[in-house]
Amino acid sequence: MGREGKIAQTFVELADTLVADFDVIDFLQQLTVRCRDIFAVTDAAVVLAYPGPQMYSPAPCDPSPALSKVLDLALCEGPALDAYRTAEPVAPGDLSQAPAAWADFTTQARGAGYTYACAVPLRLRRETLGSLLLLRATDSPVPLDDLTMAQAFADAATIGLIHARTLRHTDTGVINEQLHGALHGRILIEQAKGYLAAHREVSLKDAFDLMRDHARRHGLLLSTVAQSAIDAGDLPGPPAGPHHTAEDASAE
Repeated sequence: MGREGKIAQTFVELADTLVADFDVIDFLQQLTVRCRDIFAVTDAAVVLAYPGPQMYSPAPCDPSPALSKVLDLALCEGPALDAYRTAEPVAPGDLSQAPAAWADFTTQARGAGYTYACAVPLRLRRETLGSLLLLRATDSPVPLDDLTMAQAFADAATIGLIHARTLRHTDTGVINEQLHGALHGRILIEQAKGYLAAHREVSLKDAFDLMRDHARRHGLLLSTVAQSAIDAGDLPGPPAGPHHTAEDASAE
């Protein structure tokens, strides 16, 4: 699929929040996957401050150890925090010339091999939920046209989250609870990847892909699949129901 087709598909995915089994963690993870693919960035991550006031990073669910340390500092300083606070994009910047206020973030990011960093806010009118951080380990920054498209993705994601929250506001605040539990969900997923990778003798990335595919195939939350993997050391069995077939079972 060409770049234009991927962009169109991404907007469709970001609009697909009006389903009964909407999984906010999987939704935000898919946003980072698409950004890495379409914009040729080394890494992408979502930083949220909703429900606040504390910042946290629910996606990507599969960060490398080096990226995890960078994200820990991105919650306190740097382009992701600035984009959230100002509700404006933070243009691609060379980390060797980053502002002094980003000192700890810059040191950690450059130590991890990143050379450029930028961010766009997750915003809708006066409401800002967080930001989307883009990192590059190349000799050139993210092109400004790509940053504009990243902002469009972030805007679409914010609209999707707010629509889902609004439609479910009578259901004990389901989306609010999912957003608030996203960080805990990422911790579960990190643990589950290790259990599943050891059991299946696969890489951590492959273990995450197995969990994600299983969750989508059976209409389960990614965090639910992760908890089952921790408890049983493997993927959960298919849910009972008339739609499950022998073909589904053979796919596990």
